Amino acid sequence: MADIDVKIAQWKLVEVGRVVLIRSGPYTGKLAAIVEIVDHKRVLVDGPSTEENKIVPRHVLPLSQATLTHFVIPQLPRAAGTGPVRKLWQKNEIDGKWAKSNYAQKTQSAERRKNLNDFERFKVLRLRKQARFEVQKAHAKLRAAAPKS
Repeated sequence: MADIDVKIAQWKLVEVGRVVLIRSGPYTGKLAAIVEIVDHKRVLVDGPSTEENKIVPRHVLPLSQATLTHFVIPQLPRAAGTGPVRKLWQKNEIDGKWAKSNYAQKTQSAERRKNLNDFERFKVLRLRKQARFEVQKAHAKLRAAAPKS
């Protein structure tokens, strides 16, 4: 028999303590932690963010409206109240980790670009042209320095 090496999959599981991003409803774009699993389609979430405008009250959320993130609050007891969830949220620095994630940065960048006015869009266009020109100039210099074959 051959030796088989079994590895645990790195799936994002629905579990107590998993941080979710709410995709639709009145709390769209906000983070919350799963506090209790109601059934196979719904979870009880609580989002005690440190920022006032990102707080999500405790409510039942359908999983179809949530995106599971890679962040998990370890040792979060089942059906924990808002106080313990808030303490563990701050201890694990969930807001800071989320702000550093690629998804949050891309969303913030897209939001910023969406809110540009006409003149700011023009400035972005000019800066992109300048950057492209510099890259082409450097590339041409490298090609010229390369030995001919």
